Amino acid sequence: MSISKRTATLDATSRSSSRAEALLAENEEHLTHPNVAAFLKAIAAAEGGGYDFRYGALKGRSDDRWRFTDMSTHPGPGIGGKSTAAGMYQITRPTWQHHGAKLGLRDFSPRTQDLIAVEILRSLGIIDAIKQGAIAEVMPKVARIWAALPKGPGQRNHYPPQRYVSFDRFLSAYRDAGGSVA
Repeated sequence: MSISKRTATLDATSRSSSRAEALLAENEEHLTHPNVAAFLKAIAAAEGGGYDFRYGALKGRSDDRWRFTDMSTHPGPGIGGKSTAAGMYQITRPTWQHHGAKLGLRDFSPRTQDLIAVEILRSLGIIDAIKQGAIAEVMPKVARIWAALPKGPGQRNHYPPQRYVSFDRFLSAYRDAGGSVA
């Protein structure tokens, strides 16, 4: 490889690394906003997840075979062997791979799960609306990502017959976690 090609490759890698570091810093900042933190807690409550849950794990069962302890990587499929949804926000393996690479994250730790969830909200273009408390307005977009969320007040989710929480229940969890509504 010529010196100019090697330099160009190093420059591209450096820019990519700098961009990932900037995104991480911004997402860390978003996590400190009370409405963003509350919104994530409400998603987690709706999805029924824990940081150590694979698809199919049940809250309250410590001996559940669908829980995992190795957070060095995404745990893979849960019950039934099809869905790779895992963790607090039921993040699929492809979502983890995409956003993890974008942010320079390689594990599946609680911090990584939180940062990827924020990146999903940011990629939907709704992080500022959440900060402003415009919860009903953002639901149609987040309901396309998280199957347990309704599309808005009085509406179902996007994925029947998947179980979902009502908008009122989601909003209650959001408020209980310290979120405010505009």
